[in-house]
Amino acid sequence: MHITINQQSVELPDHATVADAVAHWQAQPPFAVAVNTGFVPNSRYSTHALAEGDRIEIIAPVTGG
Repeated sequence: MHITINQQSVELPDHATVADAVAHWQAQPPFAVAVNTGFVPNSRYSTHALAEGDRIEIIAPVTGG
């Protein structure tokens, strides 16, 4: 299936979850995930199914002052 992660096209297997997308992206904690602009808690990464065309943002916090 075709999805977008951080504005880059990605192909994942059918029935992929947010956990699969995070693993594909090799995201390092800490980070937050939004699917189609909706926040997904990390407790739901393995159960939140993705659909063709979903837009995922993996966002890391920025520190500084």
